[in-house]
Order: sequence, then C-alpha cells, then structure tokens
Amino acid sequence: MDGIIIGEGVVLDSRPTSSPVRLVAALLDLVVLGVVVFFVLVPVMGLLSTTEHTARIVTVVVIATVTVIIPTTVDTLTRGRSLGKLALGIRIVRDDGGPIVFRQSLVRALVGIVELWLTAGSVAFITSTVNPQGKRVGDIMAGTYAVRVRGTAPQRAPLMMPPQLARWAHTADIARLPDALALSARQFLGRTATLHPTSRVQLGTRLSVEMERYVNPLPPTGTHPEAFLAAVLTERRDREFVALQRAGHRDAVEATQLHRLPHGIPDPLD
Repeated sequence: MDGIIIGEGVVLDSRPTSSPVRLVAALLDLVVLGVVVFFVLVPVMGLLSTTEHTARIVTVVVIATVTVIIPTTVDTLTRGRSLGKLALGIRIVRDDGGPIVFRQSLVRALVGIVELWLTAGSVAFITSTVNPQGKRVGDIMAGTYAVRVRGTAPQRAPLMMPPQLARWAHTADIARLPDALALSARQFLGRTATLHPTSRVQLGTRLSVEMERYVNPLPPTGTHPEAFLAAVLTERRDREFVALQRAGHRDAVEATQLHRLPHGIPDPLD
C-alpha cells in the first residue's frame, strides 16, 4: 500500500510534488503515449485514410484522442495515477485530498492542450515551479494537485489537548470511534496547514459532524471543529493508554497466581 488511506480513498499526509518530478513523470507518460500512437493509431490511420477528406477526419480524431480522450480516461480510471506517475510515486488528487473524478480529469486534459501540447509543456513547468503546491494551470482550474505517495513520511506532531476543552473531555462519554473516522481525523489534523482554507473548513466541519454522533454531551457551543477533533482524539488516546496499563497489571497479577502451586504445597526453591 502506498500510504494511509482515508475514507475517500487517498493519502492525506502526502506532500505536494515538485515540478522536476512532475516533468519526469510527464516525459514517461509521453514515451508510453508515443508507443501507443506508433503501434496502434498510425496503422489505424493508414487503413482508414483512403481519401483526403477521410484523412483529415481521421487526423482530427487522432489528435483529440491523444490530447483529450486518452489522458482523461487514464486519469479517471486510475484515480490520477498514470504509468509515469506510478513510476515516480505520485498521484493527482483534489484540493481536499479526495480522488479525482471525470470532471477534474477532463478539465486538466482540455487545459493541457494549450499549456502542454501547444507550448511544449513550458507553461505547465513554469506555473508548477512558482506555485506553492506545484500546480499547473490545469490543476488550478480543476481544483487538483500532485502529491507524493511513496517515500518517508514526515513525522507528525503529537496531539495536544486544547486547554479550554480539557475539563469537558475528561467527563464526556466517548463511544468507540470507527477506525476510518479516527484515522481520517488524525490525518486531517496532521496536515491542516497544507490544505486550502476552504477545503480545510469543509473537511474539518464534516469530520466533526460525524464525530459528534459518538460523543455525549457535545462540546460547548462555539467550539472550533479542529479543537473538538483534537480533544476527542487526545482523550481517546489517553483513556486507551490507561486501560492498557491496567490490563497489563492485571495480566501480570493473574500470571503470578497461575504459576503458584495449589494451597498447602510449598513453592519449590530455585
């Protein structure tokens, strides 16, 4: 597995991909596309181009297939992982971390006609170099960006209890959280600084609404969603740690009793 998967199916704690890495991935994709064109599309063109009028139609169809249809289809079916991206360990995702769908793939391909094909990729390279998230123009318009899903992940800072919620959290009844929800919330809190502000608010609100179903009573009115998530996860972690300590002590006591001989029979001396 490439990394930790959230409920929407992609990694949350991946880092934006640099423009040189994206360039190498694009060149690999171009090589694969060239092989497909040479061995598949060119022979088909030769068979269908019986007249000059037919040849023009076939040429337009081939250009549309190479520049739009193939990139859109590949990105949609692979969820943003073409062969070049797969080889370099990167993936195209939405701004909120979710997998791209047909709409985003189509927008990226249509914009790519100008910034990739007509300008030999120069516009895309310059844009991704100056953009903080390494986005090209197609990514900006589609609301996507490239993330690294392979390699050493940066260490996340430990969760801290928000002081204003400590008293509430210690007395709140927190039911068992679904693993997917707890994992998504933890990954979200670990990379809030890298999310787009709008996506950060939307995702934080959605996760807090889902988590409210497992907490009683709810936090004080006006509590920030991120503070609520941090308080619940921190309290949950601390309670599980205490429970594990108690279970370990209990197991140690039971083990000692089980290894003792029945009442009245002295234990052997070593």
